[in-house]
Amino acid sequence: MTNTNRPAGVAGILFNVGLGVVFVLGLAFTAFMISDSWGTGYAIFNGTVGVLVCLLALLRGVDRFRTAVAGVGLAAAAVVVSLVADLPQEPGPITGLALAVLVGSALRTLPFQAAAAIGAGGLLVVVGSYLSALDNQNGFSAVTVLDALGWLAAVAAGLTLRGSDARTGAAPAAAAWTPSARAR
Repeated sequence: MTNTNRPAGVAGILFNVGLGVVFVLGLAFTAFMISDSWGTGYAIFNGTVGVLVCLLALLRGVDRFRTAVAGVGLAAAAVVVSLVADLPQEPGPITGLALAVLVGSALRTLPFQAAAAIGAGGLLVVVGSYLSALDNQNGFSAVTVLDALGWLAAVAAGLTLRGSDARTGAAPAAAAWTPSARAR
């Protein structure tokens, strides 16, 4: 049994419950603050992206590869929409946190090539966030800094836990995901 399909222990369940509470409270606060400044239309867009990426982060144990790819894809699409429609930066702080969970989880459990691709995709989202703020704040806004710090923390945590798993023999990292293993 690998660490991608290992049943969650009490600590894992409590972590996900706590993470879910943070997601709900953060999304509600963000929606309130955005609707006050940018209006409800943008709050709905930001909230929808946030809810979807947060759900993917909470469901990451089902299929770490697909949830990570979908989360990175949604966040990247939100960045493109914010650039094209001249909206505030994306991904928002809570979406960035959910993306960090997905990236860290992928780096811990997926084979090197898939993990590196997910990590690179997360970095591209951070770079897109930076580029979307160049007109107003030279790129370094609070959203950019939070997204960058989240990505850095995800990379550090994912790789540290991957190394720890390899040292303790918890599960071989290379066996965590393969196309043939998913079919079983």
